[in-house]
Amino acid sequence: NKKILAPMVRAGTLPFRQLARSYGADLVYSEELIDKKLVKCERTVNETLGLVEFRCNGALVFATPPSETSVVCQIGTADATTALAAATVVANDVAAIDINMGCPKRFSVHCGMGAALLTKPQTVKEILSTLVRNLSLPVTCKIRLLDTTVATLDLIRTIEQTGVSALAIHARQIPERPRDPAHWDELALLTPGRTVPIIANGDIYTPEDIVKVREQTGVDSVMIARGALKNPAIFSDGPMPDLHDCIREYLKLSCDCSNIYQNTKWAIGEMLDLNGLQKGEHSLKLQSARSLRELCAIWDVEDHYSDTLERLGMKELGGGAGKRKRAASVAIAQGGKARPEAIGSHEEDHGGQQQQLGAHLERGAQASGEACGSVARAEE
Repeated sequence: NKKILAPMVRAGTLPFRQLARSYGADLVYSEELIDKKLVKCERTVNETLGLVEFRCNGALVFATPPSETSVVCQIGTADATTALAAATVVANDVAAIDINMGCPKRFSVHCGMGAALLTKPQTVKEILSTLVRNLSLPVTCKIRLLDTTVATLDLIRTIEQTGVSALAIHARQIPERPRDPAHWDELALLTPGRTVPIIANGDIYTPEDIVKVREQTGVDSVMIARGALKNPAIFSDGPMPDLHDCIREYLKLSCDCSNIYQNTKWAIGEMLDLNGLQKGEHSLKLQSARSLRELCAIWDVEDHYSDTLERLGMKELGGGAGKRKRAASVAIAQGGKARPEAIGSHEEDHGGQQQQLGAHLERGAQASGEACGSVARAEE
């Protein structure tokens, strides 16, 4: 009976996870972290921000508050040995470990990860059994539907035998994309007789959808991806707040952890886009914003930026405008001109603190497995 934020590349960074939690999400998944990169990470405590950070060659890969008890770390992997080594790195700072077995993108499957595992039941069994046997925290996984109900049931039975604590099912097949309707009817055929809790994922956009998918499929819990980006308050049991109020809260959380501004900017762009506001006044200003301060000015929370900057004793939050005058952000908020920039671009070189949560913003997948997982748009 849980409401869960799905793992989403770019969206699943710290401030959005915290936003989902503030609106009632029971569990929040990280974006996919690649095992080969995770094993190279060094755990440090950022005393200024009050965060536990995992960095690879200085670049931030994952961050979480030390007291967080609801974050599930999703790992992309193709073999049991590396999966265990990666999970061990973060095991003391997360609530559970999840293995991504559903991503259909080439950058993932060509490395043998994601949806490539769906047709390798022995590898699936080895990875999950190894984690369950060696870790003291829950292990879960997320899959997609196979070509037939029988094939999916066979895979589910294999997964059940490993002792995992839960199984999330994205109700689409490998070739299908978000524009294709999710197969809730197929989920209804998979849930009877299961010995592991089933989590439904796919086409859950409103609180009413949460009720419907449970009633129609008999699943134990729901996992929400694009519905949470459309309105993060979907997890709330109360009235849905205005989207711009959600964005203001998100910006405050981004300030609190000095989230790299390109990531914050991208997420806000997705929120506006999914609500059909990509050509509105706020979206046009968003495209010109080049710092976290300028983003805050657009939504009238620049005071929070300034207060946080003073409280933390930092020169800048989230990277961006550098030495440009404070008045520039005010001009942006009032509709003034600034050098155009595509939403989510990562042109500038941000050093040290300014790289907060920015490692996942790499533009394309490199050939090595450790780079798989950086894409331009969140997928369920």
